[in-house]
Amino acid sequence: MRTLTVRFFVAAFFLAAAAVAFGNPFKSKIISGTDSVLVITVPGDHFLKITNFTQDGGTDRAVVEVTLPGDTENGGTANVLTATRIDLSTGSNAQNSPEINNRVTIAGPAIVKITPVVGAKLFISYKKERDEGSGGGGGGGGSPTPIPIFSPTPGVTPTPGGTVFPFPTP
Repeated sequence: MRTLTVRFFVAAFFLAAAAVAFGNPFKSKIISGTDSVLVITVPGDHFLKITNFTQDGGTDRAVVEVTLPGDTENGGTANVLTATRIDLSTGSNAQNSPEINNRVTIAGPAIVKITPVVGAKLFISYKKERDEGSGGGGGGGGSPTPIPIFSPTPGVTPTPGGTVFPFPTP
């Protein structure tokens, strides 16, 4: 029994080490008010998942700005996420209740910019992943797999003849 337990823990250790070594980790950045603009380029076959975007201090609200290359029709730029304030003791947000942190996923090709806010520290966690083209309904690449449709066809065609229920004759 002891050997089985030791083997189990050794196997669990190797599986945990492999998960840590090959996992696609999130990246985190702290942006101060004096830093330069953070620019994240998302290629066409990738997407960017932002899971945390918070702001400590400052009076203006920080935003995540996305520019889509080639979209000159609509100006090409939009704010898609605002920072969640974690210090509600200053400014116009002094009496508000705690805010809820939202998440956003941005499909490439896109250019994501985060401009620093004077007097604030921003914290962002994100992960850039490759779009494997799962084809899950939105034209995710590749050709669709045809689904076979089976329709039942009778093997024998019944022909009328005789009575359905035989009646005894007198």
